[in-house]
Amino acid sequence: MPTRWFALGRGLLLAATLAASVLAAPASSLEPFTADYRATTMGITADASMTIEPQGGDRWKCTLEIANPIAQLTQVTVFEDLKGQWRPLSGTDASLLLVRKIHRNAIYDWTSAEARWSGDVKPERAGPVALQAGDVDGLLLNLALARDVIAGKPLRYRLVDEGRATWLEFTVAGKETITIGGKPHQATKVVNVSGSRQRLVWVVEGLPLPARILQRKNGKDDIDLAIIGVR
Repeated sequence: MPTRWFALGRGLLLAATLAASVLAAPASSLEPFTADYRATTMGITADASMTIEPQGGDRWKCTLEIANPIAQLTQVTVFEDLKGQWRPLSGTDASLLLVRKIHRNAIYDWTSAEARWSGDVKPERAGPVALQAGDVDGLLLNLALARDVIAGKPLRYRLVDEGRATWLEFTVAGKETITIGGKPHQATKVVNVSGSRQRLVWVVEGLPLPARILQRKNGKDDIDLAIIGVR
């Protein structure tokens, strides 16, 4: 499994049947949730899942896991919900490819308004980076898009990850049909273009996570994370 799959969590990103009660849930509310995906990159496929779990008080955890027989990848973001404003507190990236291990940690210290990184990071990517209200990391960006697209909010975010801050703006690119658990659902497609890279995200009303995340480089598909069901 290529380590480029770390970009799914930073860049932005379900074998059971999609229940009507899940789709009816308000997009802005946080509830425990698990979505199963099929991940594809460089012709290699893997099983994947994203979960949202309460951590007590106003804290929540979002986890992305991707695995196949030769590799594993896990990304975790702990964040807090301050009356609807979500902000990251910590993050962990861990991968195992055959015998090669990579582990990175992020701390978002809102008291000092700084973010720092440790572990397998280059010195120039260790920070600190000054934090601003509204900042997100890669996994939290996925949640924010799923919420804001349906709410019709501006899709402009400051992504703070790997020792740098980057502004990303998404535009709505129309509607498409996505099949989840064997049933068709209308999805809103949004796109971000940053140089030679494109991020395409499909959002279905009632799902707190994107239904699909596709990253392209130089016009070619690079990483594709497509929902297959929820549980």
